[in-house]
Amino acid sequence: MPKLPVIISKGQSRNPEKRGLEQALAAQLAEHDQLDVVVMPHIYDLTPQSEGYQVLSQIEGDFVMISWLYSRSCHWIMDRNGIHGHAGDILLSQMTDEDELDDELEDELEDEKERVINQLDLPNRKIYSLEFGASEKVEDFVDEVLRIAAQSDLLEWIQGKANEEAMDRFLSPANNTALANHGQLPALPILGQPGVTEVQDPGTRRWYPVIDFSRCTNCMECIDFCLFGVYGVDRVDTILVDQPDNCRKGCPACSRVCPENAIVFPQHKTPAIAGAPADAGGLKIDLSLLFGAPDAQDVAARERDEQLMLAGRSPVGQGDEAELEKADFANISMERRQSTEHVANADPLDALIDDLDALDL
Repeated sequence: MPKLPVIISKGQSRNPEKRGLEQALAAQLAEHDQLDVVVMPHIYDLTPQSEGYQVLSQIEGDFVMISWLYSRSCHWIMDRNGIHGHAGDILLSQMTDEDELDDELEDELEDEKERVINQLDLPNRKIYSLEFGASEKVEDFVDEVLRIAAQSDLLEWIQGKANEEAMDRFLSPANNTALANHGQLPALPILGQPGVTEVQDPGTRRWYPVIDFSRCTNCMECIDFCLFGVYGVDRVDTILVDQPDNCRKGCPACSRVCPENAIVFPQHKTPAIAGAPADAGGLKIDLSLLFGAPDAQDVAARERDEQLMLAGRSPVGQGDEAELEKADFANISMERRQSTEHVANADPLDALIDDLDALDL
């Protein structure tokens, strides 16, 4: 009998409260026959070759992932590592009603832009990414998972509603999965509960960017800006994170220069960079300029230069001729993409007024 896979991705810390929530949730989910529960290490730290991703790669239909990351980050981490699907709608979220309204407004404002996701050939399945930060109550997560299961095609099979073609595919030997055959994995009951599989595949802590292709327009700002070889392109010239472990730990500079807020660093302490809902795209005016604070591009340039010096290289604008050529190439991304005409020596307030006038409100 097929079941809805529910994956619990453990946090990086050993906080006993977090461990307790993970274990209690796994135990309660395992009590429901229509669910198949797997516990694995932190999904951000695992490589595509890890046992955890081998398990995920064998899931053909819908599944639920519960992690300590923002749902947006979690979804695109999996996508980057070969686990593709459409993002399923969830009701249990850290987003407030105001955030949801901002997201809807942003979608309306950005409809005319061509996004990379529109060019992707995604499988016909949904991946539901739940955030541990959304609630401290185990019951809230159980209720949400059961709600998802109730609308899943898998549950229709359980209720005898599968069509002949779907049932033949399910009964085929080629459809065996690690989740349907626990004998392939080390089964370690949690809190004495059967039906929970734990993947023993510890990963080392990593730091790398993740691209949200639902926002990305393939503008190549990131590959122009980064000097560490993190980004590349695929066979159809679509941007990708080619060498994630080339990224400098703690550096989020490329996310600051992305004009679409499409670059996420899931472990960053700033929610907007870590994958929290982005601000409405049509009103990206930096009010901090009024108080003399540096804008995002200046901060990004400083962060990049710091990492270059830590790596023993010259910052942009210094060094030998070869390094300067790289610097000139990198400086492409520091030029403003939306040109505005300002009076010479205009103060920040004048610049802000000009930006408001350009919006034609």
